[in-house]
Amino acid sequence: MSYTYEDNIISDLHKDAYGFRPSQRFFDDWNEYTPAEKQECWDLLIDAMKASQAQEEAAEAANLVEFRKQVAATMKFCDCNWKKAVEFLADAEGDDVDCEQGFDYFLWNQGIGYNDRAKIRKLYKES
Repeated sequence: MSYTYEDNIISDLHKDAYGFRPSQRFFDDWNEYTPAEKQECWDLLIDAMKASQAQEEAAEAANLVEFRKQVAATMKFCDCNWKKAVEFLADAEGDDVDCEQGFDYFLWNQGIGYNDRAKIRKLYKES
């Protein structure tokens, strides 16, 4: 049988799957597993990681929709353009959009994914 597990990155896989590093108990058990048991555990972690990633992507998509709604509502309420509405929202959060790191932090706090943050930053700079 061919095995795909890697002892040296099992901790990273566990963190990707569950959001935290495994306990010492996990490592104790892992070191006692047969290669077939390690592969079974590895495969379960891969499945959990994929589910976690899918959940994160869905949440980021929903957060982007909500962000767009907030920007549109702010534009309407304040009778302003898109850029000014984003500035108002960031200011309300206490974030500085003039600083790229501050702007990225503001978007990250909104739960917007990395690729969408890059698109929004580009749009903001071009506005």
